[in-house]
Amino acid sequence: MNIVEALIVILGISLDVFAVMECQGSMVAKVEKKQLLILSSSLAVGQVAALGIGNIISVLLCKSRRQVSEIFLAQVIAAVIFLGLGIYLLWKAWQNERIIEHREEKFHVFQFVRLYVKIGILTLLIGLAFGFLESNMVIILMISAILTILVTIVGIYTGYRLGFEHKIKAYVLGGILLILGGLDVIISRIFK
Repeated sequence: MNIVEALIVILGISLDVFAVMECQGSMVAKVEKKQLLILSSSLAVGQVAALGIGNIISVLLCKSRRQVSEIFLAQVIAAVIFLGLGIYLLWKAWQNERIIEHREEKFHVFQFVRLYVKIGILTLLIGLAFGFLESNMVIILMISAILTILVTIVGIYTGYRLGFEHKIKAYVLGGILLILGGLDVIISRIFK
């Protein structure tokens, strides 16, 4: 997978992070820069770890694959992961889970961990798909860390200033990008 294709997929999953952080930002009384730095750094480390673990799992699963049919199956699984996660984000947009917007003085660690576990599972699947596609993980991990920090900061401030109304747009755009990533795998790798 080249850098542009990887960027599309990572941006797609990062928009899920944006939507979650936007909702969190809509509930804080004040955005503290130190807390935001810790939050964005923690999320970036978590995203990188989830991508890395997913990649390691795929490498272990495909350790001895050399036959064309095994490579084809891995590529099909990667496409299904991208398409499935894209559909899942579109479903989240359509479902439009309502949030009771109320001010809180600070982030609650337990709530943050619970939210991250949901995001981390999706990211782990993305890492698994990247591993199946034998992508350059160093570049992917760097892009993911940078994008996660950016979408966390922008998401918190967007929620703080504007509320959580943009989360639907983030889910839709993220879903479309992931579906495009899945279609790209199908067209460029499976039907080549």
